[in-house]
Amino acid sequence: MARILVVDDSPTELYKLTGMLEKHGYEVLKAENGADGVALARQEKPDAVLMDIVMPGLNGFQATRQLTKDPETNHIPVIIVTTKDQETDKVWGTRQGAKDYLTKPVDESILIKTLKTVLGS
Repeated sequence: MARILVVDDSPTELYKLTGMLEKHGYEVLKAENGADGVALARQEKPDAVLMDIVMPGLNGFQATRQLTKDPETNHIPVIIVTTKDQETDKVWGTRQGAKDYLTKPVDESILIKTLKTVLGS
């Protein structure tokens, strides 16, 4: 089954997203900030990344840009999962290379459908 990297600084969100993904058979990798997320993505080459925006240090927009511009990781689809729901945030997220943009609290069925879409399954 596909391996999904969840990058979020909230232990509660990591727990919720991990539960949803594991219930549907996904293997979950976790990082608690953008810099660790980028490093883990380069090391582990997950099938997709779920990226929060508001994190200390390297934020989700910056981390998404690094992953989508790097030849080593630009094939990995990034889905932004955040509380930021303004249209300008969505536009900026896609400009950084994100394949999709979901707002929290994320609906499980929408999350899984979005993942299947970006994974091509």
